[in-house]
Amino acid sequence: MSDTDSFIEEVTEEVRRDRLFGLMRRYGWIAVLAVLLLVGGTAYREYSRAAEAAKAQAFGDEILAALENNEAADRVSALDQIAAPTAEGAAVLDMLIAAEEALDGNGDAASERLSASATNGDLPDIYRQIASFKALTRPETSLSADERRVAFEAMATPGAPLRLLAEEQLALLEIEAGDTDAALTRLKAILGDSELTAGLRRRASQLIVALGGELEAS
Repeated sequence: MSDTDSFIEEVTEEVRRDRLFGLMRRYGWIAVLAVLLLVGGTAYREYSRAAEAAKAQAFGDEILAALENNEAADRVSALDQIAAPTAEGAAVLDMLIAAEEALDGNGDAASERLSASATNGDLPDIYRQIASFKALTRPETSLSADERRVAFEAMATPGAPLRLLAEEQLALLEIEAGDTDAALTRLKAILGDSELTAGLRRRASQLIVALGGELEAS
C-alpha cells in the first residue's frame, strides 16, 4: 500500500469517526432514553408486583384475624370492616360473611348477599357461579324447585366448573320430587365421571345405597 493510499484510508476512517460521534451527539439521547424507559419499566413492574403481593397478604391477614373471633356476630362485624383490594377479593369476602351470617342465624341476609354477588356483572363467571350455587342451596331461598332445577341445569352443562356439584343437586331435587329412578341414574353417572372428587364419590355412593340402589364394582 502506497503512502497516498494509507493517508486516504486514515482520513476516511477519521471522517467515519467524526460522523459517528456527530450522530451520537445528535441522537444519543434516544438510546439513553430507551435504556431509562426499559430500566424504569422493569422497576415499575417489580414494584407493582410487590405492592399487589403486599396488599393480598394484608387482606389475607385481616381475614384470618377477623375469623379468630369466637362469636359469629363478631366475625361478621370484623369481616364487614375489611376493604377488599379487588372485585374478586370482595366476592370472596362476601361469601365468607354470608357463611358467618348463616351461622349467626341470619340466613336471609346471607342469601341476599350471595345473590348480589351472583348477579354482579363485574365479576368473572366462576365467582358468580359459586355465589349463585351457594345462594341456590341456602334453605332461605325463595325459588321454587322448578326454578332451582333450571338454574342447576344451566350449571351442569359440559365444561362448566361446578358441573358435577350441580348434577348432585339435580339428583337431590329428583329425590325430593319422588323420582327415585332418575336420581339413581344421575348418581351412577356421577360416579362414572372422570372428574369425580373423593368427597362427591362418597356422598353419591351413600345416596345410592340409601335409595336402595346397588353400587357397581370398580
